Amino acid sequence: MAETQTDAERRRVLIAEDEALIRLDLAEMLVEEGYDVVGEAGDGETAVRLAEELKPDLVILDIKMPIMDGLAAAERIAGARIAPVIILTAFSQRDLVERARAAGAMAYLVKPFQKSDLVPAVEIALSRYSEVAALEAEVAGLTDRLEIRKTVERAKGALMTTYGMTEPQAFKWIQRTAMDHRLTMKEVAERILAETADGAPPQPTP
Repeated sequence: MAETQTDAERRRVLIAEDEALIRLDLAEMLVEEGYDVVGEAGDGETAVRLAEELKPDLVILDIKMPIMDGLAAAERIAGARIAPVIILTAFSQRDLVERARAAGAMAYLVKPFQKSDLVPAVEIALSRYSEVAALEAEVAGLTDRLEIRKTVERAKGALMTTYGMTEPQAFKWIQRTAMDHRLTMKEVAERILAETADGAPPQPTP
């Protein structure tokens, strides 16, 4: 929230949306929640250029934009590891969600949306992006990364179901346990899955 974020913690956001009114609404919501809107674009090509120049913490892209659409822009931005991406989509575009994920989007928002929809999407995107970065630091190979991510995702789900953790809390617990016991996150995730299957899930520390 705006009142709890210090200047050092303020996340820098780039918005790309060809409808000026929606772009304005997005910017206002983000500023009210304590984020800094560092750039705005009306097309995908400009969004990619601004992302490369500004290096924001987050990029929000509409799917339907001139010159370059949001999916192509997301692929460029996510592929260059510049920032996590949130995709804006209309109800009629739900079939594009899988394409958005394939392009590297970390979360999506369905129009029309409210602030109560926006903030969780931002938090999820930032959290998932940091998770991917942590997993990539653990292994170099793409195939290994994908396998580890699948295992960690399943382990997170087990912790969320058993202990009512949020997704970020579950990942942080896995990451912290790996560091404390000098294990890889994959090893911790595999132990969680094995113990959960046996009916004796691990006891998370507070």
